[in-house]
Amino acid sequence: MINRLLVVYFLFVPLVRADPAAEFVQTPYQEPKVVFDFYFDEPQKINSALYWIRSLINPLMESPYDMAPEMMDIKVIIHGTEIVTLVRHNYAKYKDAVERMRYYAALGVEFRVCGLAAQDYGYKATDFYEFVKLTPSAITELAYWQRQGYAVIAPAIKEKKYTIEEIR
Repeated sequence: MINRLLVVYFLFVPLVRADPAAEFVQTPYQEPKVVFDFYFDEPQKINSALYWIRSLINPLMESPYDMAPEMMDIKVIIHGTEIVTLVRHNYAKYKDAVERMRYYAALGVEFRVCGLAAQDYGYKATDFYEFVKLTPSAITELAYWQRQGYAVIAPAIKEKKYTIEEIR
């Protein structure tokens, strides 16, 4: 009888016990050095990519890190179709993205446009906003900053097929 009770106990007790919650980890982040590689097949994807910058900056500005933007060294290398978002004559079409980039630039984020891509599109330095730096080549820039110890982040922008509510 006691053996049967022990068997029942060991079979069913684990089923009724609650599993512990996930552990929150407070990673000891240091002053980041990051270069974002923006190369998208559609200009509108820059809007989603800019959230990647937000996802880096915002947590570091909050407690317990309390980093000022000046403590972060962030560069964005732009060399895909999204280059058109940084051209003055396209402001009306890409106003939201431009204003977000202008805000990040005020925080110290550098936006660098590939000179080869600009040339392919027929753009000159005067076509771009004042917060843009024109560089000789995106690939050369990426290699240079990586060699300087910067983490390279290339946002993968996918089409969102479901809302959070639909898949939760």
